[in-house]
Amino acid sequence: QVQLEESGGGLVQPGGSVRLSCAGSGVTLAYFTTGWFRQAPGEEREGVACISSSDSKGDDRTYYVDSVKGRFTISRDNEKNMVYLQMNNLKPEDAAVYYCATAPACSSRWTLFAASWGQGTQVTVSS
Repeated sequence: QVQLEESGGGLVQPGGSVRLSCAGSGVTLAYFTTGWFRQAPGEEREGVACISSSDSKGDDRTYYVDSVKGRFTISRDNEKNMVYLQMNNLKPEDAAVYYCATAPACSSRWTLFAASWGQGTQVTVSS
């Protein structure tokens, strides 16, 4: 059974940083695109970032939504079967529940094909 578990959220001040973690079980995340999407109350789901499956060269392709480019970084640790989202210079509009999910490919439309995801982790940005 595929399970993804997000962690690392919390309350952070504007301009602060937090790192989200996504742990996979029953699935080898290296074989899939893995991404993070977020959803704030009353808002649509928004794909924040994704990272492609690891190819033979070890090169990972990434995608970021424009609003987080230069501030967020997605990465993976295949040995630990983990995917991370480093979030820097957080803004109030980044506040949401963040979910990690697998998908067939990494592109701007990846959330349309998102498969399994976890329960999410809340990120609150407030002073």
